[in-house]
Amino acid sequence: MKIEALKDERIGAFVDYCKKHKMEIDDSFLYDEDLKDFKPDYENPTYIAVDEKGEIKAAASLIIDDYNRRGRRARFRIFHSEVDDIHCYNMLMQAILKHAEGLDKVFIFVPVVNEKLMRFIEELKFRVERYSFLLVREDPELPEVCLPEDYELRAFVPGHDEDIWCQVRNAAFAKLKGSETPITPEGVSAIISGSDYIEGGLMILYHEEKPVGVVRCADDDYEGSPIMNIGPVAIIPEYQGKGLGRSLLRAALRFAKDKSYDRTVLCVNGDNDRAKALYIQEGFKQVEAVACWEYYLI
Repeated sequence: MKIEALKDERIGAFVDYCKKHKMEIDDSFLYDEDLKDFKPDYENPTYIAVDEKGEIKAAASLIIDDYNRRGRRARFRIFHSEVDDIHCYNMLMQAILKHAEGLDKVFIFVPVVNEKLMRFIEELKFRVERYSFLLVREDPELPEVCLPEDYELRAFVPGHDEDIWCQVRNAAFAKLKGSETPITPEGVSAIISGSDYIEGGLMILYHEEKPVGVVRCADDDYEGSPIMNIGPVAIIPEYQGKGLGRSLLRAALRFAKDKSYDRTVLCVNGDNDRAKALYIQEGFKQVEAVACWEYYLI
């Protein structure tokens, strides 16, 4: 088995490999829109393992974009081998880590049902940092949206509200594992320009004229069918515990219904017991669980 950096002429084969195995691994960055313009570069270092026929048998690719670099970390887009051999994983790991200089860690999400990959990851000295759960709601019944007096939910205004969105989201998630890195107005602009953006799908909750919460609704796909993805649902710390997160969630469910989505999906951090309990109460059911494995470089 030979390890080599992915060259432009092999991108098509790499994309085919990702699509072939996406159901076995975390596919968060393996959708068609993520891969159609994919190129190995400074932000996407990628290596493949090829056999004697030149066919790809394993692949490793990191995401080291601005957001991850500011958090001094990198996320695996894919780390997978068709060959059940720790040696192959180890060679890929050694090659990809050459691009992680200046970072504190690399991390990967692995579905808990993929016990084989979990064993390889553990053998490479990764350790579990947290769990994340995927929840889906199919209940056609919509609970009433009730906002307390002096509260108002307003649609996000592109070109005007980016700083406000960052202020609320960053305050709400400052201590939430995996989300501690602040987002920037440029990052919010990227969200708006994304293919999953739905006009009106970003909303800001105000108490009088103070922004205290945000919620996002985006187009997504689950099991081959359209679904609306909800998240983040964020309330600044001093306003938490007042039922406002429930109000934001219900507003998102109403928005999904108005946009003709029959199902909604969201992810919740395993450490966020209160949020998960809320989602279950509001009709969501857990359908998947993934473990976030970290490998420290320092």
